[in-house]
Amino acid sequence: MTTGLMSDIYIFVLAILVGYEVITKVPSTLHTPLMSASNAIHGIVIIGAVVTASQARTDAGYVLAFVAAFFAGMNVAGGYSLTDRMLQMFRKRPVPPAHDGTKELP
Repeated sequence: MTTGLMSDIYIFVLAILVGYEVITKVPSTLHTPLMSASNAIHGIVIIGAVVTASQARTDAGYVLAFVAAFFAGMNVAGGYSLTDRMLQMFRKRPVPPAHDGTKELP
């Protein structure tokens, strides 16, 4: 193993541990708004997948770039969908018309 590969693996493992610790410390009442907002950051992952695809020279590189772009796109769409559902909870519901007790004629 080269030194560059070892440092990349070391950074990856540290990122996993730090991410796990940060997420587990978030209270459940803040988890959904925090995650829905941070999912939009995955747009950067799409850009990284496009850059990776532009520098890929093998079929495996193209496949991995496509998979990365696909999952990042799903995550972005899911984040915006979740944010929209969350914001709908705060909208006022329409008030049904009051019933005055009289019957309507057909």
